[in-house]
Parts: sequence; C-alpha cells; structure tokens
Amino acid sequence: MPAMTTIGKTQAELTRLVEEEIRAQPGCETARVPAVHALDVRSGRNWEIPHVVLGDSLISDVDRAVMSVQRRLGREFHLIDDPVTEPASEAAATPQIDTNDS
Repeated sequence: MPAMTTIGKTQAELTRLVEEEIRAQPGCETARVPAVHALDVRSGRNWEIPHVVLGDSLISDVDRAVMSVQRRLGREFHLIDDPVTEPASEAAATPQIDTNDS
C-alpha cells in the first residue's frame, strides 16, 4: 500500500478546521475547541484534541464527534511549526504611532 501524504496546517488553521467539523456534527453546535496540541510522533497523526468546551452539547455527542473528526482529519492534515507567523501577528497587534508632522 503506498504511503499517504497529508497536508500541513498551522495550529491556528487546524484548530479552526477541527472546530468547524465538530460543530457540524449533530448535537455539537455549541461546542468549542480552544486549540489542538502537537504529539511527539515520527509518523501518523501528529496532533490531538485535548480539550473541548461543551457549551450546551452533551458530552456523549461531543465525545463521538471528537473521535470521528480526529480520525478523519488526521488522515488529511498534519500539524506544522509556524514560527514565522507568531512574531508577525504580534507586530500587527502592536499599535503604530506616526511621528511625522504632515
């Protein structure tokens, strides 16, 4: 069987995808995923969903959704390090002061 390749996603991108997929599952419309976490593995899925905020969702519905989404998206995506965007996003959040007198 040929090795499958997966698409690299940053933590923010993967968290957004995971949350959208979980919220699309029946009974999980109010669930929220704070973040996915990296796993220290050499092959296979290198991320996990450690915490889900239930909202009004039942834990049984969210548990089923997490297992399904983690399995399905784990076959499509892997977590990549993104050190370049973090400093840039901090710089973008810093207010800029114009000292030029026009």
